[in-house]
Amino acid sequence: MLVKDIMQTDVVTISPLATLRDAIEKMRSRKVKSLVVERRDAHDAYGIITYATILRTIVAEEGDIDLVNVYDVYRKPVITVPPSMDVKYVARLMAHQRLSRVVVLETDELAGIITMNDIVGEVLAMADDKPGRDA
Repeated sequence: MLVKDIMQTDVVTISPLATLRDAIEKMRSRKVKSLVVERRDAHDAYGIITYATILRTIVAEEGDIDLVNVYDVYRKPVITVPPSMDVKYVARLMAHQRLSRVVVLETDELAGIITMNDIVGEVLAMADDKPGRDA
């Protein structure tokens, strides 16, 4: 099974200049836990911001969601994989790096995102479909 078979292609992005309030509102409205941070130009790297990152900034560091921008707290560069990579290698990478999601790039352009939940869900679905399994 390849990344392209299970990746999410409807990736929600945000500008690095957006505020944390903008990021939270976008996450809520799109029902996602992370946003891919857009590149400033073709030679720049993508980044990622998560609910956890925002929570740490707001609670632990007492950041103001209206004054702190995404570029102040997001992770960059984000770990990326190609859509042609075997999912088992992505799972290993994610486990070794303790990642819950990676960005999928095809010819250096954003193609999707794959999460550990996507991988686990697919593995469970495959296990349920195996012949000889009792119902």
